[in-house]
Amino acid sequence: MAQQVDSFDFPAELDWVNTSQVPQRDALRGRATLLYFWTYDCVNCVNLLADVAWLESRHHDGLCVIGVHTPRYDAQRTAAAVLKAVNRHGLRHPVANDPGFALWQKLGAQAWPSVVLLDTQARPVAIYTGEGRRQEIDARISALLDEAIAGDTRVYENWPPVARPEPHLPLAFPSRVVATERHLYIADTAHHRVLETTLDGNVLRQFGSGNAGYWDGRLADCGLASPQGLALGKDCLYIADTGNHAVRRVRLLAGDVDTVVGTGKIGRDRPQQHPEPTAVGLCAPVDVAVHNEHLYVSLAGQHQIWDLDLTRGTLDILAGSGRFGLADGAGAYASFAQPAGIAALGQALFVADAGAGAVRAIRLGDRQVTTLVGAGPWQFGDAAGRRDAVRLQHPQGVAVDPRGLVFVADSYNDKLKAINLKTGETRSFSLPYRFQAPEGVSLSQGALWVANTNAHEIVRVDLGNGSCRRIPVGE
Repeated sequence: MAQQVDSFDFPAELDWVNTSQVPQRDALRGRATLLYFWTYDCVNCVNLLADVAWLESRHHDGLCVIGVHTPRYDAQRTAAAVLKAVNRHGLRHPVANDPGFALWQKLGAQAWPSVVLLDTQARPVAIYTGEGRRQEIDARISALLDEAIAGDTRVYENWPPVARPEPHLPLAFPSRVVATERHLYIADTAHHRVLETTLDGNVLRQFGSGNAGYWDGRLADCGLASPQGLALGKDCLYIADTGNHAVRRVRLLAGDVDTVVGTGKIGRDRPQQHPEPTAVGLCAPVDVAVHNEHLYVSLAGQHQIWDLDLTRGTLDILAGSGRFGLADGAGAYASFAQPAGIAALGQALFVADAGAGAVRAIRLGDRQVTTLVGAGPWQFGDAAGRRDAVRLQHPQGVAVDPRGLVFVADSYNDKLKAINLKTGETRSFSLPYRFQAPEGVSLSQGALWVANTNAHEIVRVDLGNGSCRRIPVGE
């Protein structure tokens, strides 16, 4: 039950990020209202957005949907940052920024994500914590609308959409880039596609139709949804198809796209529960890496790293207990917190453990997990220097140099950093370029290629002289 509130009004200190029209109590009457509290770094909150969209469509003639963003990180406190997340996820209902947690406290929310339902008189009547509660919420909304029909108070007009969209550009929130000697492969995340380009940005091929969906096919005649991680292995490109909770494979010679892991629907299975990898339900795969005939998958929603043996076709958990946290140890005894970017070098896999503000290493021989830098989920910041002093803020990308450096996309600090593998000493790049929530990094041709996500661009950083050049992709 939601906290008892006699009359409901939105606190004056809320900052409405995508509309100038503050929803008023009188406008809510006659409709049920779904308020959801979220923070855009949280994988559970992002998973909830799919349920919110489904409910919004199902009850389009009787439901108001309003988002309230309450930040976990310092970088999320501005309305501009929240608007970027709103546009990345294509939200077209009013969203408020609540950095002071005013409405959160007023309605008694206690965790991310939470959904509060208001009845057709704009009174809070129920609160649901966590994701995966679509059926319960749907049933309660239907009951509230039926009550309004019985009382002859229901309003049937659609709740009007709102938007403050991003500029129309060739890329939309690109989250990963892989550079080779001749090509770039770019996860054009909010356009639901992956591009193959020259190093100068000329588009050669597109994988994915550009509309969110899930079907196999060839080139643009296939469906992807918010793709992120990319990895090359022999003549194949592997894609972490995050929105479809699957890993896809592009056979580069022909351009055919199929599925290698996942069902296309959210799940939290264990690999041993199904004999075929394509029958195993995943939750939010965000990156992939290929090394020695193994495909490694970073599962942010399950706080684990999985291992697909490409020769045998078998799937296993490489590391991670599934508990959210930062704990070193052997394999399943270690814990991660929304692991994001991964990269392999020698006999180790390196992990940008986003929710832990850390960079981790997994020894592939014995699956031992150690922490290179970072102190845990609530010990975030922006500090370089000695290993124990380093603080990151939701790092999402890593690339490894054989000379002993790990390059890190320190996403919420808008920075690139480099860790010395021998000493743990970390330095922050001082570059003549503005980065905006970079998520992906790749090493090739003496350069670091960066997916500068919130600026909708790919940037080449010359490691010799520090010069930076924007790649004109598709222009």
